[in-house]
Amino acid sequence: MDTKDIYTQSIRHFLAPVVPLLDDEGITEIMINGPNSIYYEKSGRLYLSEIIFDKPALLQSAAINIAEYCGRQIGGAQHSMDARLPDGSRVHIIVPPSSRVGTCITIRKFRKSVFNLDTLVQWNSLTEESAEFLRICVQLHKNIIISGGTGTGKTSMLNALSTAIPDHERVIVIEDSSELQLNQPHTVYLEAQQPQSDGSGQVTIRDLFVDSLRMRPDRIVIGEVRRGEALDLIQSMISGHSGSMTTVHANTPRDAAIRLETLSLMSDVSLPIYVARAQVASAIHLILQIERFVDGSRRVTYITEGLRLDENNNYQFQDIYHFVHQGWENDGKIKGTLTPTGYIPTFTSEPFFLGLGDKIIKTKNVFHEKK
Repeated sequence: MDTKDIYTQSIRHFLAPVVPLLDDEGITEIMINGPNSIYYEKSGRLYLSEIIFDKPALLQSAAINIAEYCGRQIGGAQHSMDARLPDGSRVHIIVPPSSRVGTCITIRKFRKSVFNLDTLVQWNSLTEESAEFLRICVQLHKNIIISGGTGTGKTSMLNALSTAIPDHERVIVIEDSSELQLNQPHTVYLEAQQPQSDGSGQVTIRDLFVDSLRMRPDRIVIGEVRRGEALDLIQSMISGHSGSMTTVHANTPRDAAIRLETLSLMSDVSLPIYVARAQVASAIHLILQIERFVDGSRRVTYITEGLRLDENNNYQFQDIYHFVHQGWENDGKIKGTLTPTGYIPTFTSEPFFLGLGDKIIKTKNVFHEKK
């Protein structure tokens, strides 16, 4: 029995009360708010379970065991940590006194990716036409930002988009905690490392991004931008590394651009605001906005083209597709579809110039050769 198997069994022992939730494939996230309050997410909705930990020490031991598996410590000077279970599930732990309700463990379960654009069409997150549009945009090496709130399915969308990357490309994936699973044969996965208790050993996304630029990437995919690495990504997008994809927490396409601008200004490079804004506007080709609706469904609500700044240095956007609400189904599900706005993107003729014209079947109202 190897170390991974030993920790798999020991962690399941300490987490015994929630093992049924861990083994339920329909559950995507488990939120342990101390020993007496445990929620889980299923089909996009949160539910309160009847499960409790009879012994708070069991929950505390689970946290310590998870930290040991990752080679770190929790408690004392380390009030919280991000980690990963042996099966790949992502974990966040926060302990008293920072948590007033006891040890909190949030588990985002790892599931082997079955997502592609056709899957999202089946789930009504996209239409066949918009899926074809996105597939062609990926092949055109458009820089794509996936924007949305927490739990809207940004990582799933990024996984689905990645299936359109040609197999011959070398892809570098950079993440805080590994979640992406690309199908491309030439993919290199890089993962940030948190510092040890003595402060040593930290490797940031920004460190890995600098490394990736020396690794001859055809395309760079960052799971999520949260800090000053946004500036490095934006600058790489406008200096020969097109086709990059990432996610960002924002509620609208415009907010996504502003968020990237703000994160760029958080880097250690002194940059005037108008320069940061101009670089963001130049770098972003498309923004996909995703929302989780009250019925639990996750849908793309906007596919938006980013344009140059206007004469007043303000962002300009044009929606290519937008979600049109059409009422409610009998089962309580939202009825609606992602509909073309009639706007023709500035790159409408590029597929023909690059020999992708034969792939255009459903998007003839968007892509056409300029006469």
